[in-house]
Amino acid sequence: MNYKVKNIYGKTRGGKTAVSVPGSKSITARALLIAASADGESTLHGVQFSDDCKTFLQCLTDLGIECEVFGNSVKIKGCGGKLKKDVAEIFVGSAGTAARFLPAFLAFQRGSYSLTCSEQMKNRPVSSLINTLKKLGAKFTFLREQNSYPFIIEGAFSPENEVSVNIDESSQFLSALLISGICANAPLTIKTEGSHSLGYVDMTVEIMRSFGAEVEKTEDGYRVCGAYTARAYEIEPDVSAACYFYAANKILGTDITVNGLMPDSLQGDMNFIKLLKNFDGGKVDMSGFSDQALTLAAIAPYLKNPTEICNVVHIRRQECDRIGAIVKNLTAMGVRVEEFADGVKIYPSAPKPAKICTFGDHRVAMSFAVTGLRADGIEIENAEVCSKTFKDFFTVLDGVCTRLCKDCSN
Repeated sequence: MNYKVKNIYGKTRGGKTAVSVPGSKSITARALLIAASADGESTLHGVQFSDDCKTFLQCLTDLGIECEVFGNSVKIKGCGGKLKKDVAEIFVGSAGTAARFLPAFLAFQRGSYSLTCSEQMKNRPVSSLINTLKKLGAKFTFLREQNSYPFIIEGAFSPENEVSVNIDESSQFLSALLISGICANAPLTIKTEGSHSLGYVDMTVEIMRSFGAEVEKTEDGYRVCGAYTARAYEIEPDVSAACYFYAANKILGTDITVNGLMPDSLQGDMNFIKLLKNFDGGKVDMSGFSDQALTLAAIAPYLKNPTEICNVVHIRRQECDRIGAIVKNLTAMGVRVEEFADGVKIYPSAPKPAKICTFGDHRVAMSFAVTGLRADGIEIENAEVCSKTFKDFFTVLDGVCTRLCKDCSN
């Protein structure tokens, strides 16, 4: 479906409203796997049920983990670190977190597991993680290309107790090893190579500790041991989803708040909300909250000074080439934009009517919808792609417009 964005700039009355967003995708994925690895039955509240998280949950079910969904909660009977099922086929779809976390988990199991994915996921980086899992002792049979999906993984009967992982492409490789390191037969030392923002790794460590794991930061990595104990766990609202509404505030002068959002949230995208408070253009390193590079690009034409987004070369290999998507769509709107290998520079402009090509990427769809709140004629093609993380985004956005707008019939 296509979605025609309502231009509500200058039409809002009072400009104050509140919205609810799904639970954090990042926390949901981590909590699902940790609960599945725990000893006993955990209950997760505030779970996000986006396409990605449903896929992750189905993968756990296919691996023999008992999961019961009720409302926005999930009961999970953990396996105590060792699966009873030693043969299974799982489909990770386009869920990047599942595609990175589950191979690491299975590397510590004594079975043979077949992992397949969507066409989109086949092009996303995973080779650095696979190389580490090989050194750990896991064996791979690749069904397409070397060091990529799809493949069969056989877990290490006696895994090594020290490994290194390169995180240049994604910090998820490190999080994957940390979470499943407790499944090893002995304490696991993980050394890191390369560089990447560790905000999401800090989140991983905090959630692990809340379930009872012991995680120690070392000079060049981490040491993990212990076990997970089942518990009830509350998942925060998704800050990545909240960011679209705070970006709208920036360009509309409104006061849209997100219910339940915590200022001390573990989620790295809180840095974007903090940036917005005083930002009116300039150069910004977004490596630590790169999911919001699209969002900042979408509102950059309305800022006083040119905006340069840098150090996000890795977003070229996410759901789409996100730097390329920024350039194509802003250019279509008549916005002056310069493209670099690791980012873009966007100049103040008045966006013109355009159809936004989403490239099958949920964040492209949601980000440029924000642009259209202050510009005429912005239409989002294939808007349904937002179901990957926020199925009801456009319904929620319509509600915001209705509540804030004096006359949205134009």
